[in-house]
Amino acid sequence: MTDKRKAQVAGAAGGAVNGLFGGGGGMVVLPLLTKWRKLEARSAFATCVAVILPMCCVSALVYLWQVRPALSLVLPYLAGGAAGGVLGGLTFEKVPVRLLKIIFGLFLLYAGVRYLLW
Repeated sequence: MTDKRKAQVAGAAGGAVNGLFGGGGGMVVLPLLTKWRKLEARSAFATCVAVILPMCCVSALVYLWQVRPALSLVLPYLAGGAAGGVLGGLTFEKVPVRLLKIIFGLFLLYAGVRYLLW
């Protein structure tokens, strides 16, 4: 499979997961960036965020169009998410790659167990 085709498959898989679950496309894209594209971890994390942003925007538009959640419920999460995004982005270079991998893995484990028990 060509690199371009691999990128398309990874993007489609990430987009499908993101659309189905309202997020989580990075769980698919990040491992494929490190395995298929051989990106080092820090570059893979940053690339993953850049890829996921448009996917999340598309998913959000579809959800807003179909589900129509109250903006009064949405806006506080956006404010907190923006603050967290800025904080995470500013500290990203200071966190060792090994710790980033551990945090990401623990987050996935927590989310998986939580969703199974929810």
